[in-house]
Amino acid sequence: MRLSRSLASVTVVVCLVMSLPYDALPHARVEVPKATEPELFGAWCRNRVTGSHVIAYCHNPYPRTDSVRLHIECDRWWDVDSDSAAVDAGPAQTVRLTGRCWKEVRSAWVSHRKQAR
Repeated sequence: MRLSRSLASVTVVVCLVMSLPYDALPHARVEVPKATEPELFGAWCRNRVTGSHVIAYCHNPYPRTDSVRLHIECDRWWDVDSDSAAVDAGPAQTVRLTGRCWKEVRSAWVSHRKQAR
């Protein structure tokens, strides 16, 4: 008789716990990061190709420094492609990047990299 009473008690407790809504059960709290706006970054650049010379002007309107590099791909197979040294474009600063090929320029572009804070 004693076994059946304890079994009945356990059964009642299990049924009550199972019938509780999920929100009533204790669970660990997890910090949800707030949605932040994406950080505005990146200088806008303007390239000009004149013959075998390339000039790029990059202006950074944002508060974080942008490290820019000019990349030039030459048209002739024997002409060496080039990458300029990185130049830091600070906030509200315009920088000038130059480069050239021996003959024609196939393409020119500027790459960007965020500076460490």
